Amino acid sequence: MPHQPLRIVDANLNRSAEGLRVLEDVARFVLNDAALSQQLRTIRHNLADAGRSLGIILLEERDSEHDVGISKEIATVTPPSAVASPSSAAVSPLSAVASSPSVIASRRRSNLNKQSYPDLISLVEANANRVEESLRVLEELARLAGLSSRLDAVKFEQARFSLYSVEKAMVAKLTRQDKVKQLTGLYVILDRQALAGRDELEVAGEIVQGGARVIQLRDKQSYKGELLPIAQGIKELCAKSGVLFIVNDYLDLALAVDADGLHLGQKDLPVHIARRELPIDKIIGSSVTTVSRAIEMRDEEADYIAVGSMFPTRGKEGAVVVGLDMLQQVKKAISSPLVAIGGIDESNVGEVIAAGADCVAVINAVLGKPDVRKATRQLVSQIKRAKRKCQGYQTS
Repeated sequence: MPHQPLRIVDANLNRSAEGLRVLEDVARFVLNDAALSQQLRTIRHNLADAGRSLGIILLEERDSEHDVGISKEIATVTPPSAVASPSSAAVSPLSAVASSPSVIASRRRSNLNKQSYPDLISLVEANANRVEESLRVLEELARLAGLSSRLDAVKFEQARFSLYSVEKAMVAKLTRQDKVKQLTGLYVILDRQALAGRDELEVAGEIVQGGARVIQLRDKQSYKGELLPIAQGIKELCAKSGVLFIVNDYLDLALAVDADGLHLGQKDLPVHIARRELPIDKIIGSSVTTVSRAIEMRDEEADYIAVGSMFPTRGKEGAVVVGLDMLQQVKKAISSPLVAIGGIDESNVGEVIAAGADCVAVINAVLGKPDVRKATRQLVSQIKRAKRKCQGYQTS
């Protein structure tokens, strides 16, 4: 067995393991994504198994003291203080262009030159690149006659391609993280039929002034040409006010006005199809009535799950009432943000928050009131009060 290549194998196995550990911790502690964490853990463990096939031979060949490149590697190590922590994981939204290979490569070169990570996305990209390069080196070395009996080149290749997919998923989730964090208060569905002729933009302004965090435009009856200027106006209003703007059902309309996201019902376009078409920084919500459906939508990369109907409602014909028990069951099954919907008003919003809702969606509780701003403000206040009460129980 040739001895010189063993030093390269040892170095690249170590680089891969270190980079994978960074990625795994981001997936686990920042993204709270069990599936991605498990994928990364599996890749890391498989690499550890590959190293064990050579056993102590690798350690015998290790010679850090005489490594001619070690001083350069030490000089490029990023200080711990420069690495963003999970608590400072604010990420600016990126457009689809920002995720292109050329831009990502440019960012990676920039990171190497500056020796620091401006955000968690850069941290993920740099470590993924580190692992991918190491896996390619291991794959090539495994084809050497003296090593091919102990190392499997195909397994290194498979791990590399798996990591490409994991990297894409992690960057996508991080770019949407800021938007997802806004799903913590009142979510008002601006149903045009419920407006009964009132001006959409004027009502949206009152909702924003009342403190809602999200506005969804919903209209199942009008032509999209009629909806386009309305959606554009609400989008501009929301952008100025720091409120999320979601379009219900219509992918093309969401794209046309650069909405923050799209909400899909169980009979609408499949989430995985919409995810493929939307820019990387746009969020997708999905309505569910069962735990199994919630898990399925999470796996299709829905950013939030709307559970309902909580109570009987006039807002949607034929809505299935699943109740608070279903909300609690979904809460136990997945870690995705949960939006409770259906029949929620001032009399029961506290129960909904106590059952595990991160955000509360309403129609008639706001649009059905003569003073929309006041109704919004009251619900926002009750949600905050209910959340404080729940937090008090958790810490006591």
